[in-house]
Amino acid sequence: MGTGGNAEFGWFGRRGRLGFAFRVVLGLWVVLAVLRPVTGLRPLRDRAHSWGDEWLYIRKDENALGPFSYWNITGTYKGSWRFLDSTNSSARFPDFGKSSGNSIIELVSSPTKITGVHYVQGVIIFHDVFDNEHEVGGSQIRVEGVYIWPFRQLRMVANSGKEGELSQEEEYILSNPYHLLGVFSSQVFQESPREKIWRKRHSPIYEMEKHCNIEIAAQISRVSSTQNDGDRDRYHLEGLMESPSVDDDGDCFSPLLLNATSVNIEAYYNKAVNYTLMVTFVSFLQVLLLIRQMEHSNTQSGAAKVSILMIGQQAIMDAYLCLLHLTAGILVESLFNAFATAAFFKFVVFSIFEMRYLLAIWKASRPMNNGEGWETMRRELSVLYSRFYGILLGGILVMYEFHNFLRPILLLMYSFWIPQIITNVIRDSRKPLHPHYILGMTVTRLAVPLYMFGCPNNFMRIEPSKSWCICLGVFMGLQASILLLQHYLGSRCFIPRQILPEKYSYYRRFNQDTNHVTDCVICMTTIDITHRSNECMVTPCDHFFHSGCLQRWMDIKMECPTCRRPLPPA
Repeated sequence: MGTGGNAEFGWFGRRGRLGFAFRVVLGLWVVLAVLRPVTGLRPLRDRAHSWGDEWLYIRKDENALGPFSYWNITGTYKGSWRFLDSTNSSARFPDFGKSSGNSIIELVSSPTKITGVHYVQGVIIFHDVFDNEHEVGGSQIRVEGVYIWPFRQLRMVANSGKEGELSQEEEYILSNPYHLLGVFSSQVFQESPREKIWRKRHSPIYEMEKHCNIEIAAQISRVSSTQNDGDRDRYHLEGLMESPSVDDDGDCFSPLLLNATSVNIEAYYNKAVNYTLMVTFVSFLQVLLLIRQMEHSNTQSGAAKVSILMIGQQAIMDAYLCLLHLTAGILVESLFNAFATAAFFKFVVFSIFEMRYLLAIWKASRPMNNGEGWETMRRELSVLYSRFYGILLGGILVMYEFHNFLRPILLLMYSFWIPQIITNVIRDSRKPLHPHYILGMTVTRLAVPLYMFGCPNNFMRIEPSKSWCICLGVFMGLQASILLLQHYLGSRCFIPRQILPEKYSYYRRFNQDTNHVTDCVICMTTIDITHRSNECMVTPCDHFFHSGCLQRWMDIKMECPTCRRPLPPA
Protein backbone atom coordinates (compact mmCIF):
# COMPACT_ATOMS: atom_id res chain seq x y z
CA MET A 1 0.00 0.00 0.00
CA GLY A 2 2.81 2.29 0.83
CA THR A 3 4.58 1.31 -2.33
CA GLY A 4 1.47 1.93 -4.38
CA GLY A 5 0.94 5.25 -2.63
CA ASN A 6 4.49 6.34 -3.37
CA ALA A 7 4.09 5.36 -7.00
CA GLU A 8 0.82 7.24 -7.22
CA PHE A 9 2.38 10.25 -5.48
CA GLY A 10 5.34 10.15 -7.90
CA TRP A 11 2.98 9.96 -10.86
CA PHE A 12 1.04 12.96 -9.58
CA GLY A 13 4.32 14.83 -8.95
CA ARG A 14 5.52 14.28 -12.51
CA ARG A 15 2.10 15.29 -13.77
CA GLY A 16 2.28 18.49 -11.68
CA ARG A 17 5.69 19.38 -13.08
CA LEU A 18 4.49 18.75 -16.64
CA GLY A 19 1.46 20.91 -15.95
CA PHE A 20 3.64 23.70 -14.64
CA ALA A 21 5.85 23.55 -17.75
CA PHE A 22 2.75 23.54 -19.95
CA ARG A 23 1.36 26.61 -18.15
CA VAL A 24 4.68 28.45 -18.64
CA VAL A 25 4.70 27.71 -22.37
CA LEU A 26 1.02 28.61 -22.67
CA GLY A 27 1.59 31.84 -20.77
CA LEU A 28 4.44 32.88 -23.08
CA TRP A 29 2.27 32.08 -26.10
CA VAL A 30 -0.57 34.23 -24.69
CA VAL A 31 1.87 37.08 -24.09
CA LEU A 32 2.99 36.99 -27.71
CA ALA A 33 -0.62 36.76 -28.86
CA VAL A 34 -1.56 39.79 -26.77
CA LEU A 35 1.35 41.89 -28.02
CA ARG A 36 0.92 40.91 -31.65
CA PRO A 37 -2.29 42.83 -32.60
CA VAL A 38 -0.85 46.35 -32.18
CA THR A 39 -3.33 49.17 -32.73
CA GLY A 40 -3.57 50.10 -36.40
CA LEU A 41 -1.80 46.93 -37.59
CA ARG A 42 -3.17 43.77 -39.13
CA PRO A 43 -2.52 40.40 -37.42
CA LEU A 44 0.42 38.46 -38.74
CA ARG A 45 -0.62 35.61 -40.98
CA ASP A 46 0.21 32.01 -40.19
CA ARG A 47 2.77 30.46 -42.47
CA ALA A 48 4.78 27.30 -42.33
CA HIS A 49 8.05 29.17 -42.46
CA SER A 50 6.85 32.67 -41.59
CA TRP A 51 9.08 35.25 -39.95
CA GLY A 52 12.14 33.57 -41.33
CA ASP A 53 12.25 30.80 -38.75
CA GLU A 54 15.07 29.09 -40.61
CA TRP A 55 17.27 32.09 -39.70
CA LEU A 56 16.24 32.26 -36.05
CA TYR A 57 18.14 29.85 -33.91
CA ILE A 58 19.66 30.38 -30.51
CA ARG A 59 23.37 30.98 -30.95
CA LYS A 60 25.86 29.99 -28.30
CA ASP A 61 27.77 33.14 -27.54
CA GLU A 62 30.85 32.69 -25.45
CA ASN A 63 30.47 36.24 -24.10
CA ALA A 64 26.89 35.72 -22.92
CA LEU A 65 26.28 36.03 -19.22
CA GLY A 66 23.71 33.26 -19.27
CA PRO A 67 20.48 32.27 -21.03
CA PHE A 68 18.54 35.11 -19.38
CA SER A 69 21.10 37.92 -19.31
CA TYR A 70 19.69 41.34 -20.15
CA TRP A 71 20.92 43.18 -23.28
CA ASN A 72 19.90 46.75 -24.00
CA ILE A 73 19.59 46.94 -27.78
CA THR A 74 18.77 50.66 -27.89
CA GLY A 75 21.03 52.35 -30.42
CA THR A 76 21.86 52.87 -34.06
CA TYR A 77 22.71 49.95 -36.32
CA LYS A 78 24.50 50.32 -39.62
CA GLY A 79 24.74 47.56 -42.17
CA SER A 80 23.40 46.25 -45.46
CA TRP A 81 20.39 44.60 -47.03
CA ARG A 82 20.03 42.18 -49.92
CA PHE A 83 17.41 40.01 -51.58
CA LEU A 84 17.56 36.32 -50.84
CA ASP A 85 16.14 35.69 -54.29
CA SER A 86 18.46 37.00 -57.00
CA THR A 87 15.50 37.89 -59.22
CA ASN A 88 14.07 40.22 -56.50
CA SER A 89 10.95 40.43 -58.62
CA SER A 90 7.78 42.04 -57.39
CA ALA A 91 4.47 41.84 -59.19
CA ARG A 92 3.00 44.69 -57.21
CA PHE A 93 6.09 46.90 -56.94
CA PRO A 94 8.45 46.31 -59.87
CA ASP A 95 10.48 49.49 -59.18
CA PHE A 96 13.21 47.74 -57.20
CA GLY A 97 16.23 48.38 -59.36
CA LYS A 98 18.94 46.93 -57.13
CA SER A 99 19.40 43.69 -55.26
CA SER A 100 21.49 45.04 -52.37
CA GLY A 101 22.38 48.25 -50.59
CA ASN A 102 23.10 49.96 -47.29
CA SER A 103 20.71 50.34 -44.40
CA ILE A 104 20.53 52.21 -41.09
CA ILE A 105 18.36 50.94 -38.23
CA GLU A 106 17.58 53.08 -35.18
CA LEU A 107 15.94 51.26 -32.29
CA VAL A 108 14.66 52.29 -28.86
CA SER A 109 13.87 49.52 -26.39
CA SER A 110 11.77 50.12 -23.27
CA PRO A 111 10.76 47.55 -20.63
CA THR A 112 7.17 46.43 -20.18
CA LYS A 113 5.26 44.94 -17.27
CA ILE A 114 5.94 41.48 -18.68
CA THR A 115 9.27 40.07 -17.62
CA GLY A 116 11.53 39.25 -20.51
CA VAL A 117 9.60 41.31 -23.09
CA HIS A 118 10.57 44.82 -24.19
CA TYR A 119 8.64 47.15 -26.45
CA VAL A 120 10.71 48.36 -29.40
CA GLN A 121 10.20 51.35 -31.68
CA GLY A 122 12.46 52.37 -34.48
CA VAL A 123 13.14 53.59 -37.96
CA ILE A 124 14.73 51.66 -40.82
CA ILE A 125 16.32 53.67 -43.63
CA PHE A 126 17.09 51.78 -46.85
CA HIS A 127 19.60 53.27 -49.27
CA ASP A 128 20.11 52.24 -52.92
CA VAL A 129 16.61 50.78 -53.25
CA PHE A 130 15.30 52.45 -56.40
CA ASP A 131 17.08 53.32 -59.61
CA ASN A 132 15.92 56.89 -59.97
CA GLU A 133 17.17 60.38 -59.29
CA HIS A 134 14.97 60.92 -56.22
CA GLU A 135 16.55 58.14 -54.15
CA VAL A 136 19.33 60.27 -52.67
CA GLY A 137 18.15 60.25 -49.07
CA GLY A 138 16.92 56.65 -48.90
CA SER A 139 13.53 55.10 -48.11
CA GLN A 140 12.35 55.24 -44.52
CA ILE A 141 10.01 52.87 -42.67
CA ARG A 142 8.80 53.32 -39.09
CA VAL A 143 8.55 50.03 -37.21
CA GLU A 144 7.50 48.76 -33.79
CA GLY A 145 7.41 45.40 -32.10
CA VAL A 146 8.73 43.34 -29.22
CA TYR A 147 12.15 42.14 -28.15
CA ILE A 148 12.16 38.87 -26.18
CA TRP A 149 15.53 39.30 -24.58
CA PRO A 150 15.83 35.89 -22.89
CA PHE A 151 15.87 34.33 -26.38
CA ARG A 152 17.44 37.28 -28.28
CA GLN A 153 14.44 37.39 -30.59
CA LEU A 154 13.24 40.62 -32.25
CA ARG A 155 9.83 40.84 -33.95
CA MET A 156 8.70 44.06 -35.63
CA VAL A 157 6.02 45.23 -38.04
CA ALA A 158 5.49 48.46 -39.94
CA ASN A 159 4.08 51.22 -37.76
CA SER A 160 0.90 52.74 -39.15
CA GLY A 161 0.70 55.54 -36.59
CA LYS A 162 -0.29 59.03 -37.63
CA GLU A 163 2.40 61.43 -38.71
CA GLY A 164 3.18 64.22 -36.30
CA GLU A 165 2.51 62.14 -33.16
CA LEU A 166 5.87 61.69 -31.45
CA SER A 167 6.25 59.44 -28.44
CA GLN A 168 9.04 59.64 -25.92
CA GLU A 169 10.97 56.91 -27.74
CA GLU A 170 10.65 58.71 -31.07
CA GLU A 171 11.88 61.93 -29.49
CA TYR A 172 14.91 59.99 -28.28
CA ILE A 173 15.54 58.79 -31.82
CA LEU A 174 15.27 62.31 -33.20
CA SER A 175 17.73 63.57 -30.56
CA ASN A 176 20.33 60.92 -31.39
CA PRO A 177 23.53 62.69 -32.59
CA TYR A 178 24.06 60.03 -35.27
CA HIS A 179 20.56 60.67 -36.58
CA LEU A 180 20.80 64.45 -36.28
CA LEU A 181 24.13 64.69 -38.12
CA GLY A 182 22.80 62.36 -40.80
CA VAL A 183 19.73 64.55 -41.27
CA PHE A 184 21.91 67.67 -41.32
CA SER A 185 24.27 66.32 -43.98
CA SER A 186 21.31 65.00 -45.98
CA GLN A 187 19.58 68.39 -45.94
CA VAL A 188 22.71 70.41 -46.71
CA PHE A 189 24.81 68.22 -48.98
CA GLN A 190 22.50 65.62 -50.51
CA GLU A 191 18.85 66.60 -50.94
CA SER A 192 16.60 69.62 -50.56
CA PRO A 193 13.46 69.66 -48.34
CA ARG A 194 11.19 69.96 -51.38
CA GLU A 195 12.85 66.95 -52.98
CA LYS A 196 12.43 65.01 -49.74
CA ILE A 197 8.69 65.76 -49.65
CA TRP A 198 8.33 64.80 -53.33
CA ARG A 199 10.22 61.57 -52.80
CA LYS A 200 8.13 60.63 -49.77
CA ARG A 201 4.85 61.12 -51.62
CA HIS A 202 5.95 59.30 -54.77
CA SER A 203 8.12 56.59 -53.25
CA PRO A 204 6.88 53.00 -53.64
CA ILE A 205 7.70 52.50 -49.94
CA TYR A 206 4.89 54.96 -49.19
CA GLU A 207 2.51 52.72 -51.15
CA MET A 208 3.88 49.56 -49.54
CA GLU A 209 2.85 50.80 -46.12
CA LYS A 210 -0.74 50.96 -47.42
CA HIS A 211 -0.93 47.66 -49.32
CA CYS A 212 1.62 45.42 -47.60
CA ASN A 213 2.18 43.89 -44.18
CA ILE A 214 5.87 44.43 -43.54
CA GLU A 215 7.17 41.88 -41.05
CA ILE A 216 10.69 41.69 -39.63
CA ALA A 217 12.17 38.82 -37.63
CA ALA A 218 15.71 39.14 -36.37
CA GLN A 219 18.23 37.51 -34.08
CA ILE A 220 20.41 39.60 -31.78
CA SER A 221 23.97 38.58 -30.92
CA ARG A 222 26.79 40.31 -29.12
CA VAL A 223 29.89 41.43 -31.03
CA SER A 224 33.02 39.71 -29.79
CA SER A 225 35.42 41.66 -27.60
CA THR A 226 38.13 41.54 -30.28
CA GLN A 227 35.85 43.47 -32.69
CA ASN A 228 34.47 45.87 -30.09
CA ASP A 229 36.60 49.02 -30.04
CA GLY A 230 34.75 50.75 -27.20
CA ASP A 231 33.70 50.23 -23.60
CA ARG A 232 30.01 49.87 -24.41
CA ASP A 233 28.66 46.54 -25.66
CA ARG A 234 27.93 46.32 -29.35
CA TYR A 235 25.36 44.06 -30.93
CA HIS A 236 24.79 42.43 -34.29
CA LEU A 237 21.34 42.15 -35.86
CA GLU A 238 20.53 39.59 -38.53
CA GLY A 239 17.12 38.68 -39.82
CA LEU A 240 14.51 38.70 -42.56
CA MET A 241 12.08 41.31 -43.76
CA GLU A 242 9.03 39.88 -45.52
CA SER A 243 6.08 41.60 -47.16
CA PRO A 244 2.91 39.55 -47.42
CA SER A 245 0.20 41.41 -49.26
CA VAL A 246 -2.91 42.61 -47.44
CA ASP A 247 -5.08 40.84 -50.03
CA ASP A 248 -3.10 37.57 -49.67
CA ASP A 249 -2.29 37.55 -53.38
CA GLY A 250 1.42 36.97 -53.00
CA ASP A 251 4.39 38.79 -51.56
CA CYS A 252 4.87 42.44 -52.38
CA PHE A 253 8.57 41.74 -52.84
CA SER A 254 11.01 38.95 -52.19
CA PRO A 255 12.32 38.49 -48.63
CA LEU A 256 15.12 40.84 -47.63
CA LEU A 257 18.07 39.79 -45.52
CA LEU A 258 19.04 42.47 -42.99
CA ASN A 259 22.53 42.49 -41.54
CA ALA A 260 23.60 45.36 -39.26
CA THR A 261 25.94 46.12 -36.37
CA SER A 262 25.42 48.76 -33.72
CA VAL A 263 27.39 51.96 -34.15
CA ASN A 264 29.92 52.90 -31.52
CA ILE A 265 28.70 56.37 -30.55
CA GLU A 266 31.97 57.16 -28.79
CA ALA A 267 33.94 56.48 -31.95
CA TYR A 268 31.40 58.55 -33.88
CA TYR A 269 31.91 61.42 -31.42
CA ASN A 270 35.66 61.10 -31.86
CA LYS A 271 35.29 61.39 -35.64
CA ALA A 272 33.27 64.59 -35.30
CA VAL A 273 35.70 66.06 -32.77
CA ASN A 274 38.71 65.16 -34.93
CA TYR A 275 37.03 66.85 -37.88
CA THR A 276 36.51 70.06 -35.91
CA LEU A 277 40.14 69.93 -34.77
CA MET A 278 41.19 69.63 -38.40
CA VAL A 279 39.04 72.64 -39.37
CA THR A 280 40.49 74.64 -36.46
CA PHE A 281 44.07 73.80 -37.44
CA VAL A 282 43.38 74.63 -41.10
CA SER A 283 41.85 77.97 -40.08
CA PHE A 284 44.93 78.78 -38.00
CA LEU A 285 47.17 78.02 -40.99
CA GLN A 286 45.02 80.25 -43.19
CA VAL A 287 45.44 83.11 -40.71
CA LEU A 288 49.23 82.73 -40.90
CA LEU A 289 49.11 82.64 -44.70
CA LEU A 290 46.93 85.75 -44.82
CA ILE A 291 49.35 87.61 -42.55
CA ARG A 292 52.24 86.59 -44.83
CA GLN A 293 50.37 87.81 -47.90
CA MET A 294 49.41 91.11 -46.24
CA GLU A 295 53.07 91.70 -45.42
CA HIS A 296 53.99 90.89 -49.04
CA SER A 297 51.54 93.52 -50.36
CA ASN A 298 51.70 96.06 -47.54
CA THR A 299 52.20 99.00 -49.94
CA GLN A 300 49.53 100.78 -51.92
CA SER A 301 50.91 99.56 -55.22
CA GLY A 302 51.20 95.98 -53.95
CA ALA A 303 47.64 95.89 -52.61
CA ALA A 304 46.26 97.32 -55.86
CA LYS A 305 47.69 94.32 -57.75
CA VAL A 306 45.56 91.85 -55.77
CA SER A 307 42.12 91.02 -57.15
CA ILE A 308 39.32 92.10 -54.82
CA LEU A 309 37.07 89.40 -56.31
CA MET A 310 39.53 86.70 -55.30
CA ILE A 311 39.64 87.80 -51.65
CA GLY A 312 35.88 88.41 -51.58
CA GLN A 313 35.13 84.92 -52.92
CA GLN A 314 37.31 83.31 -50.26
CA ALA A 315 35.65 85.44 -47.57
CA ILE A 316 32.20 84.26 -48.71
CA MET A 317 33.37 80.63 -48.59
CA ASP A 318 34.63 81.06 -45.02
CA ALA A 319 31.35 82.76 -44.05
CA TYR A 320 29.39 79.76 -45.38
CA LEU A 321 31.61 77.34 -43.47
CA CYS A 322 31.14 79.41 -40.31
CA LEU A 323 27.36 79.26 -40.67
CA LEU A 324 27.38 75.52 -41.42
CA HIS A 325 29.49 74.62 -38.39
CA LEU A 326 27.47 76.89 -36.12
CA THR A 327 24.21 75.35 -37.35
CA ALA A 328 25.56 71.84 -36.81
CA GLY A 329 26.63 72.78 -33.29
CA ILE A 330 23.18 74.16 -32.46
CA LEU A 331 21.48 71.08 -33.91
CA VAL A 332 23.66 68.56 -32.06
CA GLU A 333 23.86 69.92 -28.55
CA SER A 334 26.38 67.34 -27.33
CA LEU A 335 28.87 68.49 -29.99
CA PHE A 336 28.19 72.20 -29.65
CA ASN A 337 31.56 73.09 -28.13
CA ALA A 338 33.53 71.33 -30.87
CA PHE A 339 31.55 72.81 -33.76
CA ALA A 340 31.35 76.24 -32.13
CA THR A 341 35.15 76.31 -31.88
CA ALA A 342 35.51 75.53 -35.58
CA ALA A 343 32.87 78.16 -36.41
CA PHE A 344 34.66 80.75 -34.25
CA PHE A 345 37.97 80.26 -36.05
CA LYS A 346 36.25 80.51 -39.42
CA PHE A 347 34.57 83.69 -38.20
CA VAL A 348 37.98 85.10 -37.24
CA VAL A 349 39.40 84.31 -40.68
CA PHE A 350 36.38 85.78 -42.43
CA SER A 351 35.51 88.86 -40.39
CA ILE A 352 38.89 90.06 -39.12
CA PHE A 353 41.59 89.16 -41.62
CA GLU A 354 39.86 88.71 -44.97
CA MET A 355 37.49 91.65 -44.57
CA ARG A 356 40.38 93.86 -43.43
CA TYR A 357 42.43 92.80 -46.45
CA LEU A 358 39.41 93.39 -48.66
CA LEU A 359 39.14 96.98 -47.42
CA ALA A 360 42.87 97.53 -47.93
CA ILE A 361 42.62 96.35 -51.55
CA TRP A 362 39.54 98.50 -52.13
CA LYS A 363 41.29 101.57 -50.70
CA ALA A 364 44.45 100.97 -52.75
CA SER A 365 42.46 100.63 -55.97
CA ARG A 366 40.88 104.10 -55.42
CA PRO A 367 43.78 106.40 -54.55
CA MET A 368 42.07 109.47 -56.02
CA ASN A 369 39.15 109.21 -53.57
CA ASN A 370 41.19 109.12 -50.37
CA GLY A 371 41.38 112.88 -50.15
CA GLU A 372 37.66 113.40 -50.62
CA GLY A 373 35.11 114.00 -47.88
CA TRP A 374 33.92 111.49 -45.31
CA GLU A 375 30.44 111.35 -46.84
CA THR A 376 31.80 110.10 -50.16
CA MET A 377 33.98 107.51 -48.44
CA ARG A 378 31.07 106.30 -46.29
CA ARG A 379 28.80 106.06 -49.32
CA GLU A 380 31.29 103.94 -51.24
CA LEU A 381 31.91 101.74 -48.19
CA SER A 382 28.16 101.19 -47.88
CA VAL A 383 28.01 100.11 -51.51
CA LEU A 384 30.91 97.70 -50.96
CA TYR A 385 29.33 96.08 -47.88
CA SER A 386 25.92 95.93 -49.54
CA ARG A 387 27.32 94.10 -52.55
CA PHE A 388 29.29 91.68 -50.38
CA TYR A 389 26.45 90.67 -48.06
CA GLY A 390 23.97 90.71 -50.94
CA ILE A 391 26.09 88.15 -52.77
CA LEU A 392 26.43 86.18 -49.52
CA LEU A 393 22.65 85.92 -49.03
CA GLY A 394 22.00 85.46 -52.74
CA GLY A 395 24.38 82.51 -52.80
CA ILE A 396 22.37 80.80 -50.08
CA LEU A 397 19.19 81.18 -52.14
CA VAL A 398 20.93 79.91 -55.27
CA MET A 399 22.21 76.81 -53.48
CA TYR A 400 18.73 76.18 -52.09
CA GLU A 401 17.03 76.48 -55.50
CA PHE A 402 19.68 74.49 -57.38
CA HIS A 403 20.41 71.93 -54.67
CA ASN A 404 20.73 69.11 -57.20
CA PHE A 405 23.71 70.92 -58.75
CA LEU A 406 25.58 71.36 -55.46
CA ARG A 407 28.83 69.82 -56.67
CA PRO A 408 29.07 71.97 -59.82
CA ILE A 409 28.34 74.98 -57.60
CA LEU A 410 31.20 73.94 -55.32
CA LEU A 411 33.51 73.70 -58.34
CA LEU A 412 32.45 77.23 -59.27
CA MET A 413 33.16 78.47 -55.75
CA TYR A 414 36.59 76.84 -55.79
CA SER A 415 37.58 78.79 -58.89
CA PHE A 416 38.62 81.73 -56.68
CA TRP A 417 42.12 81.91 -58.25
CA ILE A 418 40.70 82.67 -61.71
CA PRO A 419 39.91 86.40 -61.01
CA GLN A 420 43.53 86.90 -59.93
CA ILE A 421 44.83 85.18 -63.07
CA ILE A 422 42.69 87.43 -65.27
CA THR A 423 43.70 90.54 -63.30
CA ASN A 424 47.38 89.68 -63.74
CA VAL A 425 46.94 89.35 -67.50
CA ILE A 426 44.96 92.59 -67.88
CA ARG A 427 47.18 94.75 -65.67
CA ASP A 428 50.42 92.88 -66.35
CA SER A 429 51.05 92.82 -62.61
CA ARG A 430 54.40 91.74 -61.22
CA LYS A 431 54.25 89.16 -58.37
CA PRO A 432 50.98 90.19 -56.68
CA LEU A 433 50.77 87.03 -54.52
CA HIS A 434 53.40 85.32 -52.44
CA PRO A 435 54.13 81.72 -53.54
CA HIS A 436 53.60 80.44 -49.98
CA TYR A 437 50.15 82.02 -49.97
CA ILE A 438 49.26 80.41 -53.31
CA LEU A 439 50.36 76.90 -52.32
CA GLY A 440 49.12 77.11 -48.73
CA MET A 441 45.64 78.36 -49.57
CA THR A 442 45.28 75.78 -52.34
CA VAL A 443 46.05 72.92 -49.96
CA THR A 444 44.07 74.17 -46.96
CA ARG A 445 40.98 75.00 -49.02
CA LEU A 446 40.90 71.40 -50.27
CA ALA A 447 40.83 69.89 -46.76
CA VAL A 448 37.10 70.26 -46.04
CA PRO A 449 35.62 69.16 -49.42
CA LEU A 450 38.03 66.22 -49.72
CA TYR A 451 36.98 65.02 -46.27
CA MET A 452 33.27 65.41 -47.02
CA PHE A 453 33.26 63.80 -50.45
CA GLY A 454 36.42 61.69 -50.37
CA CYS A 455 36.74 60.08 -46.93
CA PRO A 456 34.87 56.73 -46.92
CA ASN A 457 34.39 56.85 -43.14
CA ASN A 458 33.34 60.48 -42.73
CA PHE A 459 30.94 61.18 -39.88
CA MET A 460 28.49 62.96 -42.22
CA ARG A 461 27.60 59.64 -43.91
CA ILE A 462 28.07 61.10 -47.38
CA GLU A 463 28.78 58.63 -50.15
CA PRO A 464 32.37 59.29 -51.31
CA SER A 465 33.02 60.24 -54.92
CA LYS A 466 36.58 59.57 -55.96
CA SER A 467 36.15 61.00 -59.47
CA TRP A 468 34.75 64.30 -58.19
CA CYS A 469 37.58 64.68 -55.67
CA ILE A 470 40.14 64.05 -58.41
CA CYS A 471 38.47 66.65 -60.63
CA LEU A 472 38.48 69.20 -57.80
CA GLY A 473 42.15 68.52 -56.99
CA VAL A 474 43.22 68.79 -60.63
CA PHE A 475 41.17 71.97 -61.10
CA MET A 476 42.73 73.65 -58.06
CA GLY A 477 46.22 72.45 -58.99
CA LEU A 478 45.86 73.88 -62.49
CA GLN A 479 44.88 77.30 -61.13
CA ALA A 480 47.79 77.32 -58.67
CA SER A 481 50.23 76.26 -61.41
CA ILE A 482 49.17 79.15 -63.64
CA LEU A 483 49.64 81.62 -60.78
CA LEU A 484 53.13 80.27 -60.04
CA LEU A 485 54.06 80.53 -63.75
CA GLN A 486 52.88 84.13 -63.75
CA HIS A 487 54.94 84.80 -60.64
CA TYR A 488 58.23 83.46 -62.01
CA LEU A 489 57.88 83.89 -65.81
CA GLY A 490 55.62 86.94 -66.11
CA SER A 491 51.91 87.57 -66.04
CA ARG A 492 51.53 87.10 -69.81
CA CYS A 493 54.00 84.29 -70.30
CA PHE A 494 51.44 81.89 -71.76
CA ILE A 495 49.97 84.41 -74.23
CA PRO A 496 51.55 84.66 -77.73
CA ARG A 497 53.36 87.92 -78.37
CA GLN A 498 51.48 88.43 -81.63
CA ILE A 499 48.20 89.10 -79.86
CA LEU A 500 49.61 91.13 -76.95
CA PRO A 501 49.01 94.91 -76.99
CA GLU A 502 51.94 97.28 -77.33
CA LYS A 503 53.72 97.85 -74.06
CA TYR A 504 55.63 100.91 -72.96
CA SER A 505 59.39 100.35 -72.74
CA TYR A 506 61.25 102.26 -70.02
CA TYR A 507 64.46 101.63 -71.99
CA ARG A 508 63.19 103.39 -75.12
CA ARG A 509 65.38 105.55 -77.35
CA PHE A 510 65.40 109.29 -76.68
CA ASN A 511 67.00 112.40 -78.17
CA GLN A 512 69.53 114.11 -75.93
CA ASP A 513 72.71 116.07 -76.03
CA THR A 514 75.69 113.74 -75.84
CA ASN A 515 77.21 115.91 -73.11
CA HIS A 516 73.94 116.08 -71.12
CA VAL A 517 74.13 114.93 -67.47
CA THR A 518 71.12 114.66 -65.10
CA ASP A 519 70.44 113.62 -61.56
CA CYS A 520 68.13 110.86 -60.23
CA VAL A 521 65.61 112.53 -57.88
CA ILE A 522 65.19 109.28 -55.93
CA CYS A 523 68.80 108.66 -54.86
CA MET A 524 70.08 112.19 -55.70
CA THR A 525 73.07 110.87 -57.64
CA THR A 526 74.21 111.62 -61.19
CA ILE A 527 72.94 109.57 -64.13
CA ASP A 528 75.33 109.17 -67.04
CA ILE A 529 73.19 108.96 -70.17
CA THR A 530 76.02 109.34 -72.64
CA HIS A 531 76.16 105.55 -72.99
CA ARG A 532 73.06 103.48 -73.54
CA SER A 533 72.73 100.78 -70.88
CA ASN A 534 70.16 99.04 -68.68
CA GLU A 535 71.13 101.25 -65.75
CA CYS A 536 68.91 104.13 -66.95
CA MET A 537 65.11 104.21 -67.33
CA VAL A 538 63.03 107.00 -68.83
CA THR A 539 59.37 107.64 -68.03
CA PRO A 540 56.70 108.70 -70.56
CA CYS A 541 57.12 112.25 -69.20
CA ASP A 542 60.87 112.17 -70.12
CA HIS A 543 62.27 111.97 -66.60
CA PHE A 544 65.39 109.87 -66.05
CA PHE A 545 66.06 107.53 -63.13
CA HIS A 546 68.30 104.66 -62.22
CA SER A 547 66.70 101.32 -63.11
CA GLY A 548 66.87 99.92 -59.58
CA CYS A 549 65.61 103.15 -58.04
CA LEU A 550 62.56 103.42 -60.30
CA GLN A 551 61.62 99.72 -59.99
CA ARG A 552 61.66 99.93 -56.19
CA TRP A 553 59.63 103.14 -56.42
CA MET A 554 57.01 101.52 -58.66
CA ASP A 555 56.66 98.66 -56.20
CA ILE A 556 55.31 101.29 -53.80
CA LYS A 557 53.62 103.84 -56.08
CA MET A 558 52.82 103.84 -59.76
CA GLU A 559 53.48 107.59 -60.01
CA CYS A 560 56.33 109.57 -61.47
CA PRO A 561 58.60 110.73 -58.59
CA THR A 562 59.08 114.09 -60.32
CA CYS A 563 55.69 115.18 -61.71
CA ARG A 564 53.33 112.64 -59.99
CA ARG A 565 51.81 111.48 -63.25
CA PRO A 566 50.52 107.85 -63.36
CA LEU A 567 53.03 105.38 -64.75
CA PRO A 568 52.24 102.42 -67.01
CA PRO A 569 53.25 98.91 -65.87
CA ALA A 570 56.91 98.10 -66.30
